[in-house]
Amino acid sequence: MDLLLLAFLSLVPRAAGLGELKAFVVAHSHMDVGWVYTVQESMHAYAANVYTSVVEELMKGKQRKFIAVEQEFFRLWWDTIATDIHKQQVHQLLQEGRLEFIIGGQVMHDEAVTHIDDQILQLTEGHGFLYETFGMRPRFSWHVDPFGASATTPTLFALAGFNAHLISRIDYDLKDDMQKTKKLQFVWRGSPSLSENHEIFTHVMDQYSYCTPSQIPFSNRSGFYWNGIAVFPDPPKDGVYPNMSVPVTDATIHLYAQTMVANIKERAAWFRTAEVLWPWGCDKQFFNASVQYSNMDPLLGYINKHADQFGVTVQYSTVSDYFQALYNRNLTWDIRNNQDFLPYSTEPFQAWTGFYTSRSVLKGIARRASSLLYAGESFFTQYVQKYPAGSVCKFWALQQLRSLRWAVSEVQHHDGITGTESPKVKAMYMNHLMDGIVNVKKLMASIILDTDSAKKNGKLYSYVYNKDTGKRGTRNVEQYVIVYNPLAWNITTFVVVAMSYSVVSVYDELGHPVPAQIQSSAESPSTYDLYILVTLSGLSYRRYSVKLSADKESAFIARSVKYGRKVIKHADCQSRRLIPVLNDCYIMMLDQNTNLMHSITDRKTNRTVQVTQEFLEYHVNGDVRKGPISDNYLFAPNGSAVEESEAVGLEVVSGNLVREIRQYFYRNITAQDYMYVAYSRIYSVPGGYDDKLLCHRIEQEYRVGPLELNREAVLRTSTNLNTKQTLNTDNNGYQMQKRPYKAYVNNKVARNYYPMVQTAYIEDDSMRLMLLAERSHGVSSQGNGQVEVMLHRRLWNNLEWDLNYNLTLNDTSVVRPMFWLILGTKPAADVLYQSSALALEHRPVVMYGELTDKPKLHRELHSVQRDPVTLPANLHLQTLSIPGWTYSSNHTEQLHNIYKGIRKQEDADFRRVLLRIRHMYEVGEDPVLSQPATVNLKV
Repeated sequence: MDLLLLAFLSLVPRAAGLGELKAFVVAHSHMDVGWVYTVQESMHAYAANVYTSVVEELMKGKQRKFIAVEQEFFRLWWDTIATDIHKQQVHQLLQEGRLEFIIGGQVMHDEAVTHIDDQILQLTEGHGFLYETFGMRPRFSWHVDPFGASATTPTLFALAGFNAHLISRIDYDLKDDMQKTKKLQFVWRGSPSLSENHEIFTHVMDQYSYCTPSQIPFSNRSGFYWNGIAVFPDPPKDGVYPNMSVPVTDATIHLYAQTMVANIKERAAWFRTAEVLWPWGCDKQFFNASVQYSNMDPLLGYINKHADQFGVTVQYSTVSDYFQALYNRNLTWDIRNNQDFLPYSTEPFQAWTGFYTSRSVLKGIARRASSLLYAGESFFTQYVQKYPAGSVCKFWALQQLRSLRWAVSEVQHHDGITGTESPKVKAMYMNHLMDGIVNVKKLMASIILDTDSAKKNGKLYSYVYNKDTGKRGTRNVEQYVIVYNPLAWNITTFVVVAMSYSVVSVYDELGHPVPAQIQSSAESPSTYDLYILVTLSGLSYRRYSVKLSADKESAFIARSVKYGRKVIKHADCQSRRLIPVLNDCYIMMLDQNTNLMHSITDRKTNRTVQVTQEFLEYHVNGDVRKGPISDNYLFAPNGSAVEESEAVGLEVVSGNLVREIRQYFYRNITAQDYMYVAYSRIYSVPGGYDDKLLCHRIEQEYRVGPLELNREAVLRTSTNLNTKQTLNTDNNGYQMQKRPYKAYVNNKVARNYYPMVQTAYIEDDSMRLMLLAERSHGVSSQGNGQVEVMLHRRLWNNLEWDLNYNLTLNDTSVVRPMFWLILGTKPAADVLYQSSALALEHRPVVMYGELTDKPKLHRELHSVQRDPVTLPANLHLQTLSIPGWTYSSNHTEQLHNIYKGIRKQEDADFRRVLLRIRHMYEVGEDPVLSQPATVNLKV
């Protein structure tokens, strides 16, 4: 633990002794990697000029300083624009402490809807570049713009070696109270398990946040922004920008000084010490650093010259300068536990809970890309270790992985995966993600072709997850399916292949028949879904062949029973007829009078929970003249959610392996087209297979959209559990938060919505109902025994700000989210949910191929299956990759090489492997699984 943090935790209090106020002026530019403009547009309009002009201006004045936050723009500038002189100057400024990298990740990641693995990835991408290039790593955060603060982030930053954490956006009324009581600074123990071992000093910015106060009493222009406002698409050739602040002259310098000093004193009243952090900058600032510093230099000099009169001194500073001053105070600070700052509201009717679901398609693709990257990294790492002389070019392979690393890191931005960007920026994120996905698929296919004898007899093409849009099956060509398990434990699960014919057999690489089931596809009448039962060791793949066959080894052909469409509201509750759908773990009862779910019985305990699921919609206002509006960020419903579908159609597909319930929701009994579809599946496996995870989940997949305008669609699950309207949701797939319902005076529906990145559950004294998700959603408990998940949003409003930036979220897409529902006792659910959540997050990667003859399929595959990886049941292999970094492992040598301009000749180091293993369970969560685990790492 650093000395700085130890000082914050000192148990010996000392009087603050405020005395003269000292303002630390931190120059910065908030540079969104996306939001309204694409990265390319921003680089051209202003971002490149920020680094060019700042570096040049810092060299002109020894007192000047600047902080650089996100790395994406800096890396693009460094690689494509910076001259050799600029690069030398950056090295010098870093050594002198006048340029400081803060956070150092590729982006300033969102904290509500990002997964911890992706947070770590983007941080690793930035920190790897910084250490390789400059021999340093950041020590402080500057998380000033994410919309609420998760308890995962301080834990992550503490683990990354940060000395202090800085946040800004927390609930308006809470910040007001913290200002009044001088509680904006504290030590945050973000993890209940790590507790004081990984706590971090945290500073909450005051109500002015990260921007310089723009209102000045002597001018109608903004103050302290002498370079004005960035212009898109092209910078003005004459250098004159809109809203350039009044210059500092003999006539204005005293007025500026009075304004700045008054603000410093106002802020000082909200903190315990005489040190005041005064951010100088805002969004898209310092693209002309010359005019900025040439005005601020004399202003700071004037205030210091009249310090006795003003009672304030000022200085250019970095974030580390400010926290060093607090360190010198040697104070004792309050301890905050692992409670987060979510949700976030700026006013009573401005709850920033809509973005938990905004642009659900982007959220799904981002997580899909992350999962594929996770698989591709371990696949390539094993290939390099097992086949050092393999024919796949390692440099080419690393380029494919790096393209997806960049894209997945980029979209974690707080205006990226949040869905709060303009349509063209969303398209940019999607294009980068899809390009990276294609690249990694090509890499994995290339590795298989290089290690598998089938390469001489066929071709391979890869897709990810279950259903491909194309149809498999040509009568004269044998199909094969290659399945890779990216998890470090054995799995038994189903993969789904779309087929063009219904009579097939499936065999493993040794020619043994494999259990399978085929059924008509719900999405395409001319297509069949082939469910193949696969068993895979950790970090290994197997190949299954699919043949046209009509013998006793053929896949079981499922039967389908359709029930008439039923009107929900007029159902006869007195003569209820129930349809059972069951496996070894659950009995699901369907109410034939409504075609809705009625109950679920946990067969192990024989406990039955009444469960009903229905689709509802919130109607929202789009006219600012009529009241609060919903947009990309905000959720502001007009009232309670309403049921839009009056009738439900039902089909039950039954087989020996899979039982699927298909429910179609219609606006009325005569409607031609359905509004929503719900597919619920339970699985059974033959004896001898491990069905622990597979049996204990109800897989639910939905089809939602396109919605009508200004509608927000939710799935509400109602039970007879006495939950006291308390919900539990995860922080970033890392830890759980208890969410008791809060009876706000205004906007209580929206303010009781929380982010669900991976897990949410409700429970009573004996039973727990848990939902696991493969993308983030907003989730709430609006009634006792209820949990509702927001699935989709389509909005338009006439708010001028939204219209100007094209942020109205007129999303006409169809979304297909998937959930796993788990029901059981609390101890049983504790054992299941962590591994189940990871199994959903990292489903097997499926690749397809065609064989034109019949090679000996097993000849070389055994070499891939050797040394299967199986971690203890409470551990997760979080990272297994080859970063490609070329820095020296000896820090002194690395610094020497950098300062001497020595770079290693090779483009990448393939001997260095990055390995992370995470314990999945909290202290005390399970008597066995919460215990420490030991792993023997063999070289």
